[in-house]
Amino acid sequence: MRRIKFSGIIVFLLGAGATVAQPRGYNVVDDLAEFKRRFADEGKKIQSIRSAFVQEKSLSVLQEKIISEGKFSYQRERKVRIEYQKPFRYLLIMNGEQIFIRDDQKESRISTHTNKLFQQINRVIVDCVSGAILDNKDFSPLVYQNEKMYLLEMTPSSRAMKGFFQTIRVQVDKKDWTVASITLLEPGGDNTLIRFTEKMINGKVDDALFVR
Repeated sequence: MRRIKFSGIIVFLLGAGATVAQPRGYNVVDDLAEFKRRFADEGKKIQSIRSAFVQEKSLSVLQEKIISEGKFSYQRERKVRIEYQKPFRYLLIMNGEQIFIRDDQKESRISTHTNKLFQQINRVIVDCVSGAILDNKDFSPLVYQNEKMYLLEMTPSSRAMKGFFQTIRVQVDKKDWTVASITLLEPGGDNTLIRFTEKMINGKVDDALFVR
């Protein structure tokens, strides 16, 4: 179960994989430089986000999907809270360089200075939310669009991240330039889809959510 939770959490982070085939229903964004500029500009306007999320985990060895639900919170600068509520409880808080994890009453505190993987995770999560993910040199991006969504496909270039992910696809809603869903495709054939709903942009987010 820990592996399922962990890969689900990393979902928020990494940008992902360029694929050979163009996604069905999407066209390539021709002016990537203009998209990057606009995405970054819109990301700078976002001071906070609160949303619900539903995660669907598909394992190659199981026919049924594993469904989880929870809450996601973000606040500038570099504050992220990911709280799984159903069917298990799991909490991850990132506040600057400090990370807090609570899993089945067990608590851990980690500094990104001493853990390179979490350092990368912390960076990618914040980059996705703030619109800076396309400037992350650790990934090779392709960007597509349809009438309602942009689709970012990014390929991890580091050996460590290639071990976790083959491709990550990030859907960005054209209405508000926030992440609508993230799909993780893993090398072994497992995949994770997370959909964000009930988003509240730039509303009040209590500082206490990011303190443990």
